[in-house]
Amino acid sequence: MDYKLPFKEYNKALRKNKLLGLKCNDCGSITCPPKMACQECQGLDLEIVELTGQGKLLSFSTHYIAPLGRDNEIPYTVALVELDEGPWLLGNLIDINPRKMDMGLIGQKVTTAGRVFPGDTYSDGPIARPVFSLVE
Repeated sequence: MDYKLPFKEYNKALRKNKLLGLKCNDCGSITCPPKMACQECQGLDLEIVELTGQGKLLSFSTHYIAPLGRDNEIPYTVALVELDEGPWLLGNLIDINPRKMDMGLIGQKVTTAGRVFPGDTYSDGPIARPVFSLVE
């Protein structure tokens, strides 16, 4: 069985600031990032959809130790966002000083883009990941 949306294609779309997910034709749920089966019902009847990238911040964690080979990125903040279409997505929270963040950010609206990050010592090179910015 083949992946409906291989990670390579998901990553290519993120590089163009397009967030892709999979809509389940059995239960209607959206899965993002893509997986082999629906994350809700494990259905296999999936179709690729472009998501709005809009959502709200559920949680965040600021990191002061970077992966080996990426020390120039600290501090950085990893955020958990609930997309308007339903799925929860992890990515970096950008455009805000990590040292000035507080719990008042929880529930704030965010928008998603893609950013290419350099590989670390253990990766296969640069990769696009979701990043989130607060909506003013």
